[in-house]
Amino acid sequence: MKQDIHPAYTDVKVTCACGNAFVTRSTYEKDNLHIEVCSKCHPFYTGKQKIVDTAGRVDRFRQKYGMKGKGKAEDKSKS
Repeated sequence: MKQDIHPAYTDVKVTCACGNAFVTRSTYEKDNLHIEVCSKCHPFYTGKQKIVDTAGRVDRFRQKYGMKGKGKAEDKSKS
């Protein structure tokens, strides 16, 4: 390998929102990496389903762009 062209490969402490923390090696430039989901809290590994509320984001999008929940059926009937 050529010298001084590759990123530094260092230890990084990964901290999950659930409180789980572990150390891994990465080219990430900072010492700490914060994540939302890890193997201790991900539904695939735990077998428990986690409800994610995205309705707020959809409503905010519709308000921003003036959409009132119009469907394809309503659009066709107007033409």
